[in-house]
Parts: sequence; C-alpha cells; structure tokens
Amino acid sequence: MGHGGRYVTLSSLGVGGGGMPGGQWQQERCGNGEFEHMGAERFNQKIGWKYFGTELKLAREEKGLSQQQLGALIFVSGSYVGQFESATRKPQLDVAERIDVALDTKGRFTRMCQELIDSSPFSDNFAIVAELEQQAISICEYGGQLFPGLLQTEAYTRAIYLACQPLIPKEELDQLVAARLARPKLLAGPTTPLLWVIIDESAIRRPLGGPATMAGQLRHVAELAENGLIILQVVPFSAGGHALQEGNMRIMAFADAPPLAYVEGPFASQLIDDPAMVAKCGMLYDLVRASALPREASLALVKAAAEEYAREQ
Repeated sequence: MGHGGRYVTLSSLGVGGGGMPGGQWQQERCGNGEFEHMGAERFNQKIGWKYFGTELKLAREEKGLSQQQLGALIFVSGSYVGQFESATRKPQLDVAERIDVALDTKGRFTRMCQELIDSSPFSDNFAIVAELEQQAISICEYGGQLFPGLLQTEAYTRAIYLACQPLIPKEELDQLVAARLARPKLLAGPTTPLLWVIIDESAIRRPLGGPATMAGQLRHVAELAENGLIILQVVPFSAGGHALQEGNMRIMAFADAPPLAYVEGPFASQLIDDPAMVAKCGMLYDLVRASALPREASLALVKAAAEEYAREQ
C-alpha cells in the first residue's frame, strides 16, 4: 500500500489535512471530531464525486495509462486511483492538482475538486468521514465522554458547541448545529448501516446543557436502541480503566472496499487504512466491548438516568 505499515497521511489517502505529518490534521474541535465548515450549505450533487471518478477514468485511458502508472505520477498507489474512479475515496485538492499535471487536463480536475470541497457542509478534514459513513455497511464507534454526532439531539449539540465556544455568534452556531443534525438522517435511510455505539458512563452522568437537555438526549438514544436502529453499550465506572479511555474511535466497514479506522484526541485526528493498524483498532474496540455492560443493562442504565434528569427539571 506504500504507507510503510504506519498511520497513513491524509494526503496519501487523498483527503483532508494538506499532508500534515503522521496522518494528522489540527483544527478547532468541538466534539466528536467534526470540524464543520462555516457557511457552506451542502454537497454539489450536480457534479458529484462519481462524475469526478468517471471523468478521471476517461482521461486516464485517453492517455493510455494504467491505474498503477497514474498513481506513480501523482504519488499514490494504483489502488487509490481505482478508488478515486469508483468514488470510494475522494482526492484532496493537491492530489487533484497533480492529476491535472499528469494528464494535461488544464486545471479541470482541480476545479471540480475545489467546487465539491467548497460546497460541503463540513470542513475539508471531516467531509471525507461524513461521506464514508454514508457508504458504510457497519460502523462501530466508541464515543467516550460524549454521545457521537449521529445520536445527538439539537439541544445536546448546541450545548456541546456552547461549552467550547461560549461567545460564538448565533448565526454561526445555527449553521454548525444544522450541519451536524443532517448526518443522523442516514439512520432512517433505506441502506442504514449497522451502528454499534459504546459510550463511557461519564457521557450519561455529566449534565451537559442541564437536566432537560440530558433527559431529552438520553430518551432519544434509548428510543433508537429500542427501535433496533443502534446497538448501545455503556462502559460503567465500575469497569475501571479500559483500552480507549484516552480518545474516541470508529471503525467503518464497506461492501466493496477495505475497512477504515478513524481515531481522535483533543487536537488531532487520524484516518487509518493500513490493514495491520485497522486490525489493532478492532482489537481495542473488542477490549472495550468486553468491558461494557450487556445491551439490556446498558439500556436500563440510560433510561434510569433519563428519568433522574426528568425529575430534576
């Protein structure tokens, strides 16, 4: 795969970050690794990444190049070129620029890439993750001290942003909240992925936004679990230390592409595709799963906490 068996850089994946060392990018973060792009409305569906991939394949074949040959010219593997063409991977802007140079397409792919990036409701860095979760057949996520973005209510999302950006203008806050709340729609779609979420008990006990907000958030999550839309487990305080106590992580599996892991800490996040590293992430997730309460006990804990918060209102 050409990544030396280490964390892949976002540049080599063709996503986010502008090639920062070690596959990391650094941006202002406010919960669940989402660095929403201010002011953008939605993806440009008229052009779309599938159109980008189709045009790339045509241009490459017109030049008589194989995927491996083009990959060598733009400093990615041939398999990544194939994934760009099938729209299972999205090239970052500097990769699109190298494609234009290699294929002598006079800025065509750079312009398409820039248009798609600018029209995303998320920043460059999280946009690829938001797209990948739409394609995943399963998502296993450890949310740590916060409920993951896919499970958040509007009030809970607002409380998260206000906690870390207390002076944010209302218009900007509304844009951020709208972008995040658009993501859970995939849970109601025809191709809903299997979503397995593990949270720390601290996500339940910390009264983020106050009792009313927490009661609503916990009831929402309980309803998702009871309706069979998610598998929910809680790591109780009594479990002590566990394998992912230093950060959050998700593992995404796909029908026609290898799995990916996405890990995040306070200031940096990494998208990982190296098979050995993804396997290690899977082992960490399994260790956390072993520390968590069973599904029935987890749901009972969430529902009991929701009622406690409701009584405090």
